[in-house]
Amino acid sequence: MIVADSPWASNPTEQDPYPYQCGFGNRFASEAVPSVLPRGQNCPQKVKYDLYSEQLNGSGFISSRATLQHVWMYRIRPSVAHREIEKMDENKELESCFSPLNPRVEYTPTQQAWDPFPLRESAPRVDFVQGLTTIAGQGDATAKSGVAVHIYSANASMQNRAFCNNDGDFLILPQHGRLDVQTELGRLMVRPGELLVIQAGIRFRVSLPDGPSRGYIQEIFGGHYELPELGPIGSNGMALPRDFEAPVASFDIDHGSPWEIVYKLAGGLHICRQSHTPFDVVAWHGNLVPYKYAIEKFINVANVERDQADPTVYCVLTAKSHIPGTSLTDFLVFTPKWIPTRDTFRPPYYHRNMSTEIMGLVYGKYGGSSHALEPGGLSYEASYMPHGETYETWKDATTKELVPQRVCEDTLAFMFHISVPLLLTKAAMESPMRHAADVAQWDDLQPHFLDHLDEVNTQLAALGRAPLVSTAQPVVTNGHKEARDPLGVDIEGGGK
Repeated sequence: MIVADSPWASNPTEQDPYPYQCGFGNRFASEAVPSVLPRGQNCPQKVKYDLYSEQLNGSGFISSRATLQHVWMYRIRPSVAHREIEKMDENKELESCFSPLNPRVEYTPTQQAWDPFPLRESAPRVDFVQGLTTIAGQGDATAKSGVAVHIYSANASMQNRAFCNNDGDFLILPQHGRLDVQTELGRLMVRPGELLVIQAGIRFRVSLPDGPSRGYIQEIFGGHYELPELGPIGSNGMALPRDFEAPVASFDIDHGSPWEIVYKLAGGLHICRQSHTPFDVVAWHGNLVPYKYAIEKFINVANVERDQADPTVYCVLTAKSHIPGTSLTDFLVFTPKWIPTRDTFRPPYYHRNMSTEIMGLVYGKYGGSSHALEPGGLSYEASYMPHGETYETWKDATTKELVPQRVCEDTLAFMFHISVPLLLTKAAMESPMRHAADVAQWDDLQPHFLDHLDEVNTQLAALGRAPLVSTAQPVVTNGHKEARDPLGVDIEGGGK
């Protein structure tokens, strides 16, 4: 008989030197030194090798089994061994209170877009914490309700410094350069094209193996990311649970070196100092564990005969809101796929959406937008505000011969599909990368229905109905009057 000697784990590669445990939401167990994990209990009187037992809870003690998240760590020193915690003013670009009463945020219904945010190639030394900038959000971290969108741009690795976000869970998307992330529970190498989730309360530090790095972050306050329900799709498709990767235990021995722990709380930064590494967890078990996912593994599901599916079929992760049946945010990805549909308007249709749409591009070229979107940039569509494709795109899509077509080749675009209105930060609105929407782009759009009035009136006459009468009105375009009729149709002799 042949028996596996251990659970399956991924193997290190040249670009990623770390092994991983596989699965989403699993209760993992990992030990860097054999036989350290207690058997049959969590907090024995004495842990092997005199390690300290410490629990981190990511949910209330009284939670359903489905929502209970925690991890037990067995470490060389407990986290409480540190000096005084003080406020720090190192980064003024962070926000966590998204209220109209906050003068540093504002709501705008106007479409917005940002060119690629700068890479800090020649700037002074800036690490991951210093390079965070909040773009938008809704709710309040202190109420454990809401969401925030950030970008990061850094050119220096964190040295003897760790970061702990007490406000919410981070979903991090590198766009340029890998992130070598050391967490209390182990290491993860995250490249552009992968996502990383680090839950609130877990300490980590970020190194930059490829030099300057830039990327996107979505933060949720109070909840955790989940896989979306599959419904009639069944048990296969979208993001497969076994493709998510969690770290294995690793630890450093470091006594006497100065370390800083930076905490983010209510959008502000606080710092404490200690004389030992925070990355000294020898073994751990639980399900409150950082994880990563390679987005190219996503299995696309879409309509194959006609019409368009809603974009939520491209959802990798979701987070619940306080409204039953409504998500707070859905993380959607747009990756290479076939479009075989017939008699279908294939580009994104004209749309007014209850949700706010934040679009970004990791690499490639994304055509589903009426404004330019480049890798490292962002776009914003406000809740319930109309948006859609250019007139040229509409003309092409409504007249071209439809054949099976590959789209998004060599491209990874994403959307934070957020069910609430977002307030944009002062930093975002005053950014030199921001460019307003082209208000003249719709001037040439034509009401082609009016080209068919004779045909329509023939049909109306056959039904005994009064004809439609077009009433031409002068229209001012770029300072010149034109005799054209965008909407001027009288019905049964009445006015517009």
